Amino acid sequence: MPTQAIPSYQRVEPGSVNIPVEDLTKIQTAKPTDIDNATEEWVSSFNKAIQSSDLAGLTDLFLPNAFWRDHLCLTWDFHTIKGTDKIHEFLKQGCRLKNIAVDRSSDFRKPVVTGFDGQGKVQGVQTFLTTESDVGRGMGVARLVETEGKLKAFTLFTSMRELKGHEEATFGRRPEGVSHGEQPGRKNWQERRIADENYEDSEPAVLILGAGQGGLTPAARLKMLGVDALIIDRNERVGDNWRQRYHQLVLHDPVWYDHLPYINFPANWPIFTPKDKLAEFFETYAKLLELNVWTSTTIKESHWDKSKGQWTVVLERKKKDGTTETRTIHPKHIIQATGHSGEKDFPSHIPGISDFKGDRLCHSSEFTGADLNGKGKKAIVVGCCNSGHDIAQDFYEKGYDVTMIQRSSTCVISSRAILEIGLAGLYDEQGPPVEDADVAFWSIPSSVLKSIQVDVTATQNKHDAKVLEGLEKAGFKLDQGPDNSGLFMKYFQRGGGYYIDVGASQLIADGKIKIKQGQEIAEVLPHGMKFADGSELPADEIIFATGYKNMRTQARTIFGDEIADSVKDVWGFDEEGEVRTMWRKSGHPGFWFFGGNLALCRYWSRMIALQIKALEEGICKYDDR
Repeated sequence: MPTQAIPSYQRVEPGSVNIPVEDLTKIQTAKPTDIDNATEEWVSSFNKAIQSSDLAGLTDLFLPNAFWRDHLCLTWDFHTIKGTDKIHEFLKQGCRLKNIAVDRSSDFRKPVVTGFDGQGKVQGVQTFLTTESDVGRGMGVARLVETEGKLKAFTLFTSMRELKGHEEATFGRRPEGVSHGEQPGRKNWQERRIADENYEDSEPAVLILGAGQGGLTPAARLKMLGVDALIIDRNERVGDNWRQRYHQLVLHDPVWYDHLPYINFPANWPIFTPKDKLAEFFETYAKLLELNVWTSTTIKESHWDKSKGQWTVVLERKKKDGTTETRTIHPKHIIQATGHSGEKDFPSHIPGISDFKGDRLCHSSEFTGADLNGKGKKAIVVGCCNSGHDIAQDFYEKGYDVTMIQRSSTCVISSRAILEIGLAGLYDEQGPPVEDADVAFWSIPSSVLKSIQVDVTATQNKHDAKVLEGLEKAGFKLDQGPDNSGLFMKYFQRGGGYYIDVGASQLIADGKIKIKQGQEIAEVLPHGMKFADGSELPADEIIFATGYKNMRTQARTIFGDEIADSVKDVWGFDEEGEVRTMWRKSGHPGFWFFGGNLALCRYWSRMIALQIKALEEGICKYDDR
């Protein structure tokens, strides 16, 4: 079907897959009893089969259409295998997994009877597992259902947490911090820290571009694994990528969902984090974990040497004293962590856009805030996702007459509904430790998650019914995400097209923010905008909240065509339901893409760090399965 014929809410990143909704009604189960003994029996049978290479016996422990999702325990990649035949074929190529065990270390982890479909209709046993492979240890989750008097796996998740012999520096393995005894001329901690940060006598193994959550989190994980990483950022301070965004920006995700590795937000932290407060936390985070960051630094040249397996990168760094230095380094790995997306998607092709005579016309990334006294001024915001809504609300609160241009449709879910329904029980005040919550969440195969989200979205819509009805009456076009699976899946499949409502929806419903729906822009006028239907809107300011291009666009800008053409497509699902190219091998040795919101960065930073550490230690090679 031609792209233009596909509704916007069904569209995916070019070349990626619209993951199907798993039909959970086909699972016929009985409520399990004696779950502790039955679970131990299943685990024992699993271990006997895996250790004896009895693959037929192993797959007999799964439902015919079961899922096995794996993050680095079976191979050096991420896979979701569906169906016993495919599981059998996959394991015939080799299996590093040695054994699993029931994890009873907390009430949340031990075996429990629960519903797997979000509504409690598919009953089974959920149990956390510990896993061991030939090279590492990890965690997992099994969801087992009773059929014909025996437990069989509906989903199995295995995930590496540490490499044997290369465990993190925490958990009883802290560095000394000082060498006691006689050492004439020794340097104190501050002197050593400055020398390390400036690489006076060494070079980093990893160069990370970007000091946002996408750069800080893998750097933190790598440091704990003893891999030296340098973060560079063109801004003056860590956190400036948040400080410099629009004035009223506040995270729409709650604090329990947003913790960073090793250092949770403190107990007095607000549920929704203001941008400047987050920027301060990022700066503090980098200092507390002693991450090496060079700000006001850009790449001038870069080259990959295939024979040596390393990069040559020329950096230009403006130092604190105002001087500029040029440094050449030779990292083995580069992580592009320049944000979830790539370059701003600014429609410069629109006729008349360069002839606008009003006060301001810019992309949302350049919008710092509405004028404090906007009474009598008119503003147009093009785009109806998070940034567009936040900017329109800022305009309204400063006295502007503001109109939002909605060309297609938007998935809207209130922040309160996400808090009380979507994330409840997993990421909330009474929830489990955040890393347990992450394992529970990522253990769900994407098509099963999509099925669950269909029901969750319907429940959230009931919660938001009044405001959603008001939006429709105001002429605002709503959608329910791909296959009615809501915001979560729209984020993963398309990376946009949604609004987490923090107040602007009621302003639209009340007519305080106006809507122009379903019309493409024909022309930007000197003092306004003309649309395809011939109508016109006057404007003193026009903001294009039109999103960003794919991350590969920045790879092309920074590293050139050769690198950009060699890497795989970024974002969107592959056929197995794993996100393409992010946090995994990119197609070019020594080059990695990393990004996402704080929650994604928290989980996947461990995965990318383990891969890089294994490569650095010779535990695996880039082309290994």
